[in-house]
Amino acid sequence: MLSAASAIRPASGVLYLHGFNSGEGSPKAALVRRACAVLGLPCVTPQLPHQPRAALALAEACLAELGPEPLVTGSSMGGFLATCLAERYGLRGALINPAVAPARLVTDWVDEAFVNDYTGERFTVGQAHLAELEALTPATVTPWRYLLLLGTADEVLDPGDAFALYRGARTILHPRANHAFDVLADHLPAILAHGGHALAAGRLAGVAASP
Repeated sequence: MLSAASAIRPASGVLYLHGFNSGEGSPKAALVRRACAVLGLPCVTPQLPHQPRAALALAEACLAELGPEPLVTGSSMGGFLATCLAERYGLRGALINPAVAPARLVTDWVDEAFVNDYTGERFTVGQAHLAELEALTPATVTPWRYLLLLGTADEVLDPGDAFALYRGARTILHPRANHAFDVLADHLPAILAHGGHALAAGRLAGVAASP
């Protein structure tokens, strides 16, 4: 049922936002690009800066490339940013293990140094990250806008937090899926259906097998 195209106006494009310290070259970003390519659907997967406000500004600017009503998708911290955009512009969103109360999440990372494996960038999380995340966090969310994909074996986030915040959203709870949500290829039809597009199983096989 979730993989069937819904009776809504098809999304004009797809914006995928990667998670904290990840990149546009991540496996999930590549899968989303390939699935959209199969459908001839515009897709943007930007390399986001680590600063939350700058990341949201870049993601917001990308919307202009995707037509009047894009589907916003994201994983982990990218799911949080996708929520910010969905609420701000009244868009549909598909969220993969989204970060909930992200300022609280990164509190333990303050003064910790990171290296981004995709860009080689080195940075340190500071108090400014927490302040920006707190300022960006929407006061409320609109559950019907969202498709929620949660892994029960998420080792970073408690899926119960997301389920509670987005209560009422269409939800796929995948047994034993981890934070990386390595089973994403299996759920691309559901994500695209949430945007009003149908990805046939036969075509999906080609997407998942692509290098």
